Amino acid sequence: MKRLVAVILTVALLAWLVRNGHWRALAESFARLPTPVLGLAVLGFAASYALRALRVYDEFRADAGGRFAVCLRIVLIHNAMVNIVPFRGGEAAFPLLLRQTFGTPLARAVASLFWFRLQDALVVGVVAAAVWPGLPPALRAAGVAGLLLFALALPRWARARHDWAKRGALAARLGKLRDAFADSTRHARFGWLWTVANWSVKLASQALLLAAILDAGLATGAAGALGAELAAILPIQGVAGFGTYEAGAAAALLPAGIAFEDGLRAALALHLFVIGCALAAGALAALLIAAPKAHGNGNAPSSCESSSTSPHP
Repeated sequence: MKRLVAVILTVALLAWLVRNGHWRALAESFARLPTPVLGLAVLGFAASYALRALRVYDEFRADAGGRFAVCLRIVLIHNAMVNIVPFRGGEAAFPLLLRQTFGTPLARAVASLFWFRLQDALVVGVVAAAVWPGLPPALRAAGVAGLLLFALALPRWARARHDWAKRGALAARLGKLRDAFADSTRHARFGWLWTVANWSVKLASQALLLAAILDAGLATGAAGALGAELAAILPIQGVAGFGTYEAGAAAALLPAGIAFEDGLRAALALHLFVIGCALAAGALAALLIAAPKAHGNGNAPSSCESSSTSPHP
């Protein structure tokens, strides 16, 4: 049912696009963009990709062995797959690429991906709680504090001693995932730094481009970019994000006086630009950066994986 609704959302966006010349208006939006704005946006996305690669390199530095370019290749191919494969199926590329490249066990790679996505959601959530218009100050402060406390408590819970291995087969499997998650939170020395820096650059680049498309202020562009990213946490997503991404941005632009249809068109232009950059970067990475052979068969623990379940000192 969720997939059916996702397809309906995407088809509805396409139907709206071909009706009353919206496609031509979308092309005109791109044609009016100043070259310096496009250049800055491309540089911003490139910096965002590099920061995401640094996050992977930081966590898997023992396996990477100084090969930052290999981590960049993983990030760029994964990012391209996430943007084009329907129903978030592209997320599977990350653990598979880690296993293929470094021989990382799948449980460890999946736990790392979960931690990365959780960090992303928490950072975007804190930004939204801090700047969303109309929120009472008390609710704003409570939202920011609650998210920060959760971000601090979850890794400590994962690294705490547990006896899940003695509670049956299912609990033992969940315990292994918990241990893998603890490894992810333990080995990334600067994970939060890379995450905050990435989202600062990413949101700023999207805000700049969206503001230029709408011929509006940077604050308006930032609101639309934040709304589009917040739409990614919805339980139902359009095919490759089409439909939900645009609706989230358009809804966030309404308080700024941007008509919903204008917001949809601008957000679609931004979305196409994001996907174009992701596909171009992923193709270049696949063609220009060689993938080393995996060490081992991927079943043994990687050098990043700890065998202890004790709390990190």
